[in-house]
Amino acid sequence: MRLMLTAAVAAFIATPLAADHHAGDLAGVLAADLRDDDRARDQYRNPTETLEFFQVTPAMTVAEYGPGGGWYTRVLAPYLHSSGKYIAFDQDSDGRTYNSRAQEARAKGWTERFKAEVAEMTGVEADSVTAFEIDEMPGDLAGTVDRVLIFRSMHGLNMGNAADDVLKAARMMLKDDGMVGVVQHRAPEGASYDDYGARQRGYMRKQDVVAIFAANGFELAGESEINANPNDPANWEGGVWTLPPVLRYGDQDRAKYEAIGESDRMTLRFRKPE
Repeated sequence: MRLMLTAAVAAFIATPLAADHHAGDLAGVLAADLRDDDRARDQYRNPTETLEFFQVTPAMTVAEYGPGGGWYTRVLAPYLHSSGKYIAFDQDSDGRTYNSRAQEARAKGWTERFKAEVAEMTGVEADSVTAFEIDEMPGDLAGTVDRVLIFRSMHGLNMGNAADDVLKAARMMLKDDGMVGVVQHRAPEGASYDDYGARQRGYMRKQDVVAIFAANGFELAGESEINANPNDPANWEGGVWTLPPVLRYGDQDRAKYEAIGESDRMTLRFRKPE
């Protein structure tokens, strides 16, 4: 996902957000000019309701896993700028496989680029943003984070056998009362693990997500239908990427997929047991 971020910078660099203009004002951040191209997805991603469900406030320290194209970065970084802190983190790039040397070099240079790209997109000072891979977590970060947020990434972590490493890092950085918020493409009711756990469709069963968190010392603290889409049968041969925003089949049945909208999603909140 991180490979999408530079393209996003080009789209938004012309209209950066004044760093303090909307800080702490979620409605103002969501209405800012820099989100003109993002706003069409609000109807599917419901940022106000989602962040409220995750109990995120502007004075918190919030870590986003795998910010990718920066859609939530352009919300969180300005929102937290004045009285909180925005952090981005990702997997260890040394543990991945790559299709080319250029792809590998780009992945391994992410932490150096990310802060500057966030500053260009949002106007938030680069020095106020922290970015790291999990094997290079700053030592003083342990026990200081209020929320870890994982948006539409659990399937990739599951298929890449990286979920345990990422959740161990999340548990280490969280405060004792900290929580993890997850939005994840949801498999149909009654789906088999062979079809939705072992196969890469992009959707996951709720029980598998809960089990992964339980294995890493978390318990389910709440769930919401905020990001549900009953129009999505979640059984596409081409996986979740059949639907917007990817539309993997291009113009083939495009109107049909656009009418359905983005995927059906579960929204879950996890905490460390007392």
